[in-house]
Amino acid sequence: MIFNLFKSKPTLKELIPEGFVDIHSHILPGIDDGAKNIEDSIKLIMQMKELGFEKIIGTPHTYQGLYNNSSQSIKKAYVNLMDNLNKEINIEYASEYLLDNSLIKRAQDKDILCLKDNYVLVEMSYFSEPINLYEIIFELRVNGYIPVIAHPERYIYFHNDLKTFKKLKRAGCLLQLNLLSCVGYYNSKVMEFVDLLLKNNLFDFVGSDVHNINHIKRFESKIKIEQTKKLEDCITNTNNILT
Repeated sequence: MIFNLFKSKPTLKELIPEGFVDIHSHILPGIDDGAKNIEDSIKLIMQMKELGFEKIIGTPHTYQGLYNNSSQSIKKAYVNLMDNLNKEINIEYASEYLLDNSLIKRAQDKDILCLKDNYVLVEMSYFSEPINLYEIIFELRVNGYIPVIAHPERYIYFHNDLKTFKKLKRAGCLLQLNLLSCVGYYNSKVMEFVDLLLKNNLFDFVGSDVHNINHIKRFESKIKIEQTKKLEDCITNTNNILT
């Protein structure tokens, strides 16, 4: 018992299981703030493979006015990458959609790239909650989609507000934790909120949200959160549901 209390925390890479599926990454070339070109993409993918990633879903931002991606532009970047990638690793593509009014029309038109089946990765602004957040979620659900909210721990306007996350779960949303949040990559407040959300069983999935080599290097860092076991459960759940 005393040994367990003082046992050193594992590194993040030590928690990556065999056959890990990464549902959130920015590995597609030249399409958002992730990989800048094919060479960047291949370097990221090969290093992720060394960490034990077996399948990586590229999820570039679709963010009107900043990253004006479409299903067609994302597919084009994916095909370009696959034409130049000779290594054996499973690469797929979807998108990380900003929760704004444009997403309502995409849902109605069934023009959404999903992680798997009807699971769609979505994000919010880091500065403020969408005014019509629940209307957008309702439209997604009515049109058959399950929203997976990316990195909720990073939305500081919701910090310590568990009621909001419980309401989002009741509205049909699932929550995806950024793995780097568990090693203090963003800041200590984010890390503390991760523990709170994990303790209350509010996370469903994990993702790397890898944009660059520096992100991958941080997988060498030790876990700093307290709820390590619940983190491992989320990692397992990700693989079980989204493989």
